Amino acid sequence: IVTSGLGWVQRDGGAIEEIRPGDVVRFEPGERHWHGATATTAMSHIAITESLNGKTADWFEHVSEAQYRARL
Repeated sequence: IVTSGLGWVQRDGGAIEEIRPGDVVRFEPGERHWHGATATTAMSHIAITESLNGKTADWFEHVSEAQYRARL
């Protein structure tokens, strides 16, 4: 749930989407994605997660500068 600012989200293999306050973004369990602020605007959000065997997420590699800047 985006609470303020402007952000981007991208599902593996998909286009980068813009997200704004009030937007609700849902990912399926195990769905590779990234999300964060834009290059010029901060973004805050509330994340609601479930856990499986005490684990809430599988963290993958960092988003590269090239991947992030592809939106610009």
